[in-house]
Amino acid sequence: MDFSIAWQKINQIGRDFMLLLPNLLFGIVVFVVFYFVARGVQSLVERVMSRKENHNQGLKTLLRRLSFVLVLILGVLVTVTIMVPSFTPASLISALGIGGVAIGFAFKDIFQNFLAGVLLLLTEPFKINDQIRYKDFEGTVETIQTRATTIKTYDGRRVVIPNAELFINAVTVNTAYDKRRLEYDIGIGYGDDIAQARELILEAMRGVEGVLTDPAPEALVVDLAGSSVNIRARWWINPPRRADIMGAHDRVLEAIKNTLVAHGIDLPFPTQQILWHDQTEVTDGNRQLQREGWPAGSGQVPKSRAEVRQALQEKQASSEAAPQPETDSPKSDDSEADKQ
Repeated sequence: MDFSIAWQKINQIGRDFMLLLPNLLFGIVVFVVFYFVARGVQSLVERVMSRKENHNQGLKTLLRRLSFVLVLILGVLVTVTIMVPSFTPASLISALGIGGVAIGFAFKDIFQNFLAGVLLLLTEPFKINDQIRYKDFEGTVETIQTRATTIKTYDGRRVVIPNAELFINAVTVNTAYDKRRLEYDIGIGYGDDIAQARELILEAMRGVEGVLTDPAPEALVVDLAGSSVNIRARWWINPPRRADIMGAHDRVLEAIKNTLVAHGIDLPFPTQQILWHDQTEVTDGNRQLQREGWPAGSGQVPKSRAEVRQALQEKQASSEAAPQPETDSPKSDDSEADKQ
């Protein structure tokens, strides 16, 4: 067998590699230099962001990562240009012309979440450690990444929400302001004095630790319910975090209940009367009328309450109008006894 042609090919590859070896070594050195430059730029961005007052931790993390990635991408392009002299950035752009469209469609959601994350970090509708509510999820913001935001719920679970969802939809930020107003409806009896109950509720709220005096607590009548007069107690707290809200609710409601009970204010609860369909008392309505779940009666059915009351009144009236019989015989017996 003739291996001369194969040997010539191997020698040609070896000579080409030896010619390319200086470029490869120089390219590797350049890439290592760009890597350390990227690390230095990353550290510089971190120091600059740390010097600013009230700096955004999420934005600082984003800028650190972007600066590192951009410098590293520049280093890769320079390295490839050194290793492959025929390669130019223009050729890369032309190669990515059609492929970029396909990549854009394939990674549409990723790019959308990335841009939404950047906008969230720049506009800062909420920050790390804020307590937010999004749909059925509520908790404390742990991280704001370029793809998603993670929150820790109050029962100790982690929820990962894509940034595009938070950027497009409505989000409630519970800790956006220093103060927050709480409220609760208290029902008192119709026979109680509303002014006295209102004053007692205000007195109870003012005596609770953590309730602000400015804005002052309020007690407003909001409803004349079926079994109570509802007074809405409203008070402000600071800070408005979940633990403070629960503690304020507990202390305020306990103080209001104890104060109203101590002063004889009734706290009624709804009452309900149940009539069974198999009842046969005469005071249980008119059975001759059609009722839900009870067919209309025929023949002898129990009388209604009004009919029974009317019959009793007529009987009583007739008994009072009838003349009383005379009873002389007992008197005669008594007189005979006297004579004896």
